[in-house]
Amino acid sequence: MEATREIELSAGTIRYFDTGGDGPVLLFVHGLLATPALWTPVVERLSGEARCIVPELPLGAHAKPMRPDADITPRGVAGLLAELIQKLDLRDVTVVGNDTGGAISQLLVTEHPQSIARLILTPSDSFEYFFPPRFRPLQWASRVPGLLTLAVQPLRSNLVFNSPLGFGDATKRKLPRGVSSSLMRPYFTDGGIRRDMQRFIRGVSNKDTLAAAERLRDFDRPVLLVWAREDKFFPVKLAERLLERLPNGRLELIDDSYTFIPIDQPEQLAHLIREFVFDAAREEVTT
Repeated sequence: MEATREIELSAGTIRYFDTGGDGPVLLFVHGLLATPALWTPVVERLSGEARCIVPELPLGAHAKPMRPDADITPRGVAGLLAELIQKLDLRDVTVVGNDTGGAISQLLVTEHPQSIARLILTPSDSFEYFFPPRFRPLQWASRVPGLLTLAVQPLRSNLVFNSPLGFGDATKRKLPRGVSSSLMRPYFTDGGIRRDMQRFIRGVSNKDTLAAAERLRDFDRPVLLVWAREDKFFPVKLAERLLERLPNGRLELIDDSYTFIPIDQPEQLAHLIREFVFDAAREEVTT
């Protein structure tokens, strides 16, 4: 799945994929060095029943750099999503986040709750895990000119990308040959993309996710946590801690999956989304 539409926002031009339709609105949020394609297996299963919108966020694998003065911090990207929702005139939105996109989703629903009906979090940066320990060196590297580029250079190799040194522990289903190079190509070929990613990483602070977790105590809309029992980056204890703060939350554990549940277990995830969103929507119509 590739982003097929464009919209002009305050930070620049954002590309996004939109299935259209009159069903419930699902807004899918990907993480660092990912693209809308992360959600393809799930969107394919839901597109006939829902309007699925998947923006291409400025997180390192995007095609169009943002304006030089744009706010590309996590809170700034959450603001971009709020602006997208407003410009597309979306109502009763269910936000679905993964990985870094889950942290951004928490910031979105707690700082810009307008038009948000529900939240679904798959394994995501939460609390002090922003980033998880294995990726914190990227934050240090982003503060030294040229060091971040040197640090991510090995990820251009599919072998490294799919190893524990890269994203190998994010999915049990190794990404196809060539995927890693296509994800890394924008970073290495466009100085604006490098600038965006470096600024985002420099802006990462677990103060934001810790504060968002506290504000979730006041988020009374339905929240579904779909967590991988075997996750190597975001342990289940994070989901359990989130659940303690949610007035209207529910936790489902998934087997045979790591962080990228949309790739490892798309059928199960689509089923849970369908049950959580569509059944609730039908109940609201009949009551």
